Amino acid sequence: MRLVISLMFLLLTSACAVKTGATSDGAEQVAAATTAWRAAYDSRDPARIIGMYDTDAVLWGTTAKTVAPTPTAIAEYFKDAASRPTARVTFGEQHLRFYGEVGVNTGYYTFSEVRDGQTVSRPARYTLVFRNRDGKWLVVAHHSSVVP
Repeated sequence: MRLVISLMFLLLTSACAVKTGATSDGAEQVAAATTAWRAAYDSRDPARIIGMYDTDAVLWGTTAKTVAPTPTAIAEYFKDAASRPTARVTFGEQHLRFYGEVGVNTGYYTFSEVRDGQTVSRPARYTLVFRNRDGKWLVVAHHSSVVP
């Protein structure tokens, strides 16, 4: 039963995207940056994930006990990504804003993975702030916390 509920939640959340407070071109850029971050996360390749973060980025990860304010600390947070090869993230509601060279996406996402043959899901809320640096959108601030 728990698996069915988790799967239903994933299906429902993946269909809910909202664009607010942004021009369509700007919102599309922020959405594309978010999609790139998701692809990096889902790759389970720590180098690829870390490559999505700017050198001055700050991360407060979903399971972190402290803020990661440096590239080294962010690398430490994601270092074991490959050890969880089935982990994925699905975005639900998204509020996209665009301010020239800065884009913000706030909403919720669901982390899921297969453990002992069962899909385990953990919904969380997030804010991702991207900056366009030389044509590439990189995360400069990322806050995530489990939904209570």
